[in-house]
Amino acid sequence: MIQLKFFEQKDFPGVNYTLDENQLQYTATAEQALKKIEEREDTLAFPITILTDEHPCGFFVLDFGDDKLELTNNKQAMLLRSFSVNPEFQGKGIGKEAMIKVEEFVRENFKDCDEIVLAVDHGNISAFQLYGNTGYHYEGKTRIGRSGPQYIMHKKL
Repeated sequence: MIQLKFFEQKDFPGVNYTLDENQLQYTATAEQALKKIEEREDTLAFPITILTDEHPCGFFVLDFGDDKLELTNNKQAMLLRSFSVNPEFQGKGIGKEAMIKVEEFVRENFKDCDEIVLAVDHGNISAFQLYGNTGYHYEGKTRIGRSGPQYIMHKKL
């Protein structure tokens, strides 16, 4: 059973997994994402732990900061970033189930949010398919990210 919860420091050993070079070109590690959050001057980014059978197995960030405005004009939107699943758990549907649960988690914890946006690299075909299969839509908008062109996807809540 997959659950989502706000990250706690005790989760760090379970989300401090190594991603391969291919995955690292597309997403930040939990350690990198947490460091960026610490360096921020706001409290608008929320690290989230993905659990399977109550054990940390994945990580992502829900971000209300101004970065989202590069993807949408909607100030009530939230940016989903740094999504990853521990390679030991990949291929078991955990990423898909977690992405499905994001909507419910956001509705419960961020009542003013009415849209989730994300950017996915053109080369990250499996992630693009995952997001499309879990209700995120691509409507032709792109941007240039750190690894090249990215599709902008969104899900209205």
